[in-house]
Amino acid sequence: MKITRRTLLKGLLGGSVVTLGLPPLELFMNSNGTAYANTTADGFPKRFGLFFWGNGVSLERWNPIGTGAGPDWQLSEQLAPFEAYKQWMTVVSGTRTPVPNHEPHHSTVAGVLTGHPLIMADGGHTFAAPSIDQIIAAEIGGENLFPSLEFGAKGKDGMSHNGPHSINPSEQSPFALFERVFGAGFYLPGEEAQVDPTLGLRRSVLDAVMDDIGRVNAQLGSADRIRMEQHLEGIRTLEKRLAKLEEDPPDLEACGYPPTPEEEYPDIEGRPQLQEKNQAFSDILAMALACDQTRVFSNWFTKPLTNILFQDVSMGHHRLTHDEPSPQPEVNKVVIQCMEAFATMLGSLAAVEEGDGTLLDHCLIMGTSDVSNGKNHSEEDFPILLFGGAGGSIKTDYHYRSVSNENTSKVLLSVCNAMGLNRSEFGGEEGYTNSALSDIEV
Repeated sequence: MKITRRTLLKGLLGGSVVTLGLPPLELFMNSNGTAYANTTADGFPKRFGLFFWGNGVSLERWNPIGTGAGPDWQLSEQLAPFEAYKQWMTVVSGTRTPVPNHEPHHSTVAGVLTGHPLIMADGGHTFAAPSIDQIIAAEIGGENLFPSLEFGAKGKDGMSHNGPHSINPSEQSPFALFERVFGAGFYLPGEEAQVDPTLGLRRSVLDAVMDDIGRVNAQLGSADRIRMEQHLEGIRTLEKRLAKLEEDPPDLEACGYPPTPEEEYPDIEGRPQLQEKNQAFSDILAMALACDQTRVFSNWFTKPLTNILFQDVSMGHHRLTHDEPSPQPEVNKVVIQCMEAFATMLGSLAAVEEGDGTLLDHCLIMGTSDVSNGKNHSEEDFPILLFGGAGGSIKTDYHYRSVSNENTSKVLLSVCNAMGLNRSEFGGEEGYTNSALSDIEV
């Protein structure tokens, strides 16, 4: 039985079902016995997000100057777009993704997001375990209509995995995401709900299906029961969404409708409108979080191995990383454009006031790529950025530089700690760790 703050004890009394809520157990609180583990000290929910871009960085222009807190470190050329968000920023440098790099651009992204080596099978590859966004969504996403949202300006093939051979598609259309989150069935706090009259019928159909499960399972072997259980996960998810659609929305003052995006963002002279789409996605995301439609997201700005033609460069991104002579000024331009998009998303979150702070104060957002240096597919000195601090769980305005090539999984274990997950280890095989990166934790 999974115990959460909303767990109810149920029993029968005189033929009727009775329920009893749980008291504030230590299980739900932080290590100080105060705030709930999945909320910030001022009572707002913690949110987690990923921002991903392909083909890595230029390390000589990436790593900050100096280490430590506040004025002890300064932003580098490629991190300059975050000047307005340095107070929320944590840079981790010098770590490595220690998994075997058999499949460039894919082995290391599996390592940094799951802590496990990539599985090579059937002429292809897949993740061996859920990615960090889905690990967190499994713990905190169940209370929302959308346990997680996946989207990206040019990241259709995102890397959000539920497990082996189970990828969450990434939405490339801001308009489609807007319709999905804020279309039919959504209403603001205080608005009169227009409940879809078909919800009751749909729920009845699901109930009828569930009634048959016991009879079917009695005739199945153990392997088929496992397959049936996996199939039923989709039904359970739909049940939860139907129930959410009939609930009153949370009374969150910042909740509102985002601007309606354009229906199409066609390429212009062969170049996708990355920044325009990312701005629209960012505005939708900010309100999706502020309205508590979701608490977990991943923005796949570009995908691994991407060869997109960015603005003001002469060839596709991946080709540039290999063919442009050192010091690769056009690669530098592309990395800066990716960081500008990341900063745009942060700006949308920082603009939303929540309590005495902002929406960004109540987030923990991790930014990373599929390799360190794109030219040689390096797994050394891996680029990792954190923003928001999860309501004071992670040090901010801080640069930590590892001097011993520490495992990137240590960062992921600290992320789990900050989000209130009860974990003592992360990853497996070469990527395994049972030690968090305590230096960045508060």
